[in-house]
Amino acid sequence: MNRFTLPRDLYHGKGALEALKTFDGKKAMILVGGGSMKKFGFLERAENYLKEAGMEVEVYEGIEADPSVETVMKGAEAMQKFQPDWIIAMGGGSPIDAAKAMWIKYEYPNTTFEDMCKVFGLPKLRKKARFCAISSTSGTATEVTAFSIITDYNKGIKYPIADFEITPDVAIVDPDLAETMPKKLVAHTGMDAMTHAIEAYVSTAHTDYTDPLAMFAIKMIQEDLVDSYNDDMTKRDSMHNAQCLAGMAFSNALLGIVHSMAHKTGAAFADLGAHIIHGAANAMYLPKVIAFNAKNEEAIKRYGVIADYMGLGGSGDKEKVKLLINYLRDMNDKLNIPHCIKNYGVDGLPAKEGFVPENIFLERYKEIAKNAILDACTGSNPRKVNQEEMEELLKCCYYDTEVDF
Repeated sequence: MNRFTLPRDLYHGKGALEALKTFDGKKAMILVGGGSMKKFGFLERAENYLKEAGMEVEVYEGIEADPSVETVMKGAEAMQKFQPDWIIAMGGGSPIDAAKAMWIKYEYPNTTFEDMCKVFGLPKLRKKARFCAISSTSGTATEVTAFSIITDYNKGIKYPIADFEITPDVAIVDPDLAETMPKKLVAHTGMDAMTHAIEAYVSTAHTDYTDPLAMFAIKMIQEDLVDSYNDDMTKRDSMHNAQCLAGMAFSNALLGIVHSMAHKTGAAFADLGAHIIHGAANAMYLPKVIAFNAKNEEAIKRYGVIADYMGLGGSGDKEKVKLLINYLRDMNDKLNIPHCIKNYGVDGLPAKEGFVPENIFLERYKEIAKNAILDACTGSNPRKVNQEEMEELLKCCYYDTEVDF
């Protein structure tokens, strides 16, 4: 038996933020990140809409990019004091992911972070509060997913929390918020969405319900992402929908080892002064993983279907896979995303010498490979991967060498 779960309500289109006026409750806590929602006036609008609905409102600000376990625990404490019956998470993937984890701790104060990370092992939520997610970026789609990514900085590892219980009750997908994204964020979140859609389509857990969502998202991203990056706001609005469709697909079909590696490399070199931004990591690793997975008979057929739907040409599946890989690499060039860790600059842009020196990478890649294999996304990858193969894949992702195994 399979399950297909989405938010009960999804409000979309320009001005969708106004849906907050219709919410029924007594207290709402709004959780936001670094300040863009306040800067562009969306936070004030959300507060006013909720007050118009008759609610007392408290704002929790300052959730960092790549939120930590400590941030989750502090936010849950604030929820315990205020006792909201609506949790409103607003912004990019980070504040929404953090708020999902805070929600668990708020409802079950004795739960530990280790308990949260038991895949599809959470108790029933909604005993105290319902959850609304309002996305401002076009990539993570966490507003419609059963996932949250939290970083344990002591271990240098990003952990996915995975359970249908944390699928939001309400998603608001208002493109007005996405129009404020800086170009680099457009690029990285857009390739995150493309990776979601492609991995969902080839996942071992894909179904007739997820395939159409994944495939249509791929086509929309192909048509809209580069123009969105180049400030076409009509395409920017369309990308906000495309990433949400990709999220609906992967939340139910799961993902693969592109995400496993992205999760486990993201904070692995934080002591050197930067993270490998999640969307950029996906963009770099996706062509390598496609080449690896294409050794699987079922996967190569499905990659061929993707290439056909994108209109890439090719007379056989092997040729179609090569064309798909070349197309994605060309997209990375157009979006100013590096092709490998060696050339990944501290600012996330291409650099002749990246911020991760070769000797440091070689010291750590085996442990990273071990952690990636244990990641929740690895189990639904179409080709099984062992420690040696994961190590080789990571080296290909560092040096930008061909995957021939």
